[in-house]
Amino acid sequence: MSNEYDVVVLGGGTGGYVAAIRASQLGMKVAVVEKGKLGGTCLHRGCIPSKALLRSAEVFHTLKNGEQFGVVTGEVGINFARMQERKQSIVDQLHKGVQHLMKQGKIDVYEGTGRIMGPSIFSPQAGAVTVEYAGGESEILVPKFVLIATGSRPRTLPGLTIDKERIITSDEALQLQELPKSVLIVGGGVIGIEWASLFNDLGVEVEVVEFADRILPLEDEEISKEMARLLKKRKIKVHTGARVLPETLVHTENGVSIKADQNGKDMEFTADKILVSVGRQANIEDIGINNVDARIENGVIQVNSMFQTGESHIYAIGDVIGGLQLAHVASHEGITAIEHMAGLVPEPIDYTMIAKCTYSRPEVANVGLTETEAKNKGHKVKTGKFNFRAIGKALVYGEHDGFVKLVVDEETNDLLGVHMIGPHVTDLIAEGALARVLDATPWEIAHTVHPHPTLSEIMGEAALAVEGKAIHS
Repeated sequence: MSNEYDVVVLGGGTGGYVAAIRASQLGMKVAVVEKGKLGGTCLHRGCIPSKALLRSAEVFHTLKNGEQFGVVTGEVGINFARMQERKQSIVDQLHKGVQHLMKQGKIDVYEGTGRIMGPSIFSPQAGAVTVEYAGGESEILVPKFVLIATGSRPRTLPGLTIDKERIITSDEALQLQELPKSVLIVGGGVIGIEWASLFNDLGVEVEVVEFADRILPLEDEEISKEMARLLKKRKIKVHTGARVLPETLVHTENGVSIKADQNGKDMEFTADKILVSVGRQANIEDIGINNVDARIENGVIQVNSMFQTGESHIYAIGDVIGGLQLAHVASHEGITAIEHMAGLVPEPIDYTMIAKCTYSRPEVANVGLTETEAKNKGHKVKTGKFNFRAIGKALVYGEHDGFVKLVVDEETNDLLGVHMIGPHVTDLIAEGALARVLDATPWEIAHTVHPHPTLSEIMGEAALAVEGKAIHS
């Protein structure tokens, strides 16, 4: 049996299901093949569940420090099982919402493993998709277009086997039944720092080992430095320029022990668990990618600006193509690919316009170029920086660490980048992203009247600071 479609989407994660909805809006007959649950990593093993737990940790931290607000609560404790239940209820609610959207858009969902076929009796060109079900049955889907959106999984370190008990990834961390007493986090990127913040707020002893010379190595250097300072203030031990030595791993009675090399100096760590957080790996295995003309480099599928592979009717988006491995990026890549399939003329995505966020305490967010990147690209740079400590609403919140920094081209006055660390900056960054899209200048940001008292005032002050005219500095 075969079913014909305009487009078959391989993978029902954020990028895949958003693309399917856009295709449905454009009148296309659409199918989504998903071997797990609709919503993919972001909904079930990433963005949503981790942020739900981070919010619980934030509330616990606030309650423990209630006296500074004049609120006396008595002894405050943790019901970790209840935190996990709340997390799961949020995930379940959103999952039902995605399922509803599929029905609303008349999108056929196949719950099985999809593989792309080469030319066959079903289709003279590559791209027919076989769907294999758990019971051993299968069927063939014959589309005009295929969109690969199979996402990624946590990357591991050679020699450091994930046993899902003592050595875990973020996937297993989200399913913990009880909190460990201590955790060694290998990797100080976005995911590693979020988990370090979460565990620390819940009373877990945390150490972070990062191979690069600074944590959050893709952030502006001043942001990384400030985060390291604030983590140290929270008694989170951070070791940079350190390479973990998997061959030294020893299982102890209560946990694990492992060594690291820090510029020739031996370091030894012991912990209940090791959380490996060294990036993510594209899911390109066992999807039939070898049956089509698709080039693989550095473990990801190569595509053009419209996300076409070597086969013009086969597209790929999201984590499988590398780049910015973020849910909102995958969604917009999916929309662009579908519109191109439909004969529209979408604009190529400018990745310097996309905001990136870290949901630790404090939060981190950025859009555009760092100061170093701007200089390396030949820009003559000027910057404006303003601290949350001078913002009334930040003092009201009781969260006044951090700052906002604008990176500006000195000759053209173009806004090149916005970098934030502090309270609620994952929401505030949207103004910076809009400013980049509209090609706003610091003058225009500064002359936008920001309501008082709000955290958003810091954007106006940072813009004024570019010319040394900040009011409250």
